[in-house]
Amino acid sequence: MEFLIITLVLLFAIGIFRYFRQRTYLKTLTEEQFREGYRKAQLIDVREPQEFERGHILGARNIPLTQLKQRLIELRKDKPVYLYCQSGSRSARAAQLLHKKGYEDVNQLKGGFKKWTGKIK
Repeated sequence: MEFLIITLVLLFAIGIFRYFRQRTYLKTLTEEQFREGYRKAQLIDVREPQEFERGHILGARNIPLTQLKQRLIELRKDKPVYLYCQSGSRSARAAQLLHKKGYEDVNQLKGGFKKWTGKIK
């Protein structure tokens, strides 16, 4: 029983640490904040191509998370990167990868595409 409690406490502590570390390099933006800046940024949909084809934010480029490492050459480090996925988990992982590769201005849409109410294609 003690081992279980210690394990749960450690897992909780690791989760808290990751959350606060992520906040240092990833800005999670409301839809309104996202709309204000995405036209001047690199708007990247990290969902898979079939998800992208069913609908995406107007002006977005599709670079799936599964291909991001191989396609980093397509992204500029001197311009903000605005990421989104379906709900926010893949865009958070994409942001972590970008941060490790030296990207500094990385943003994600809070709630992902499923919460987007703006124009779509």
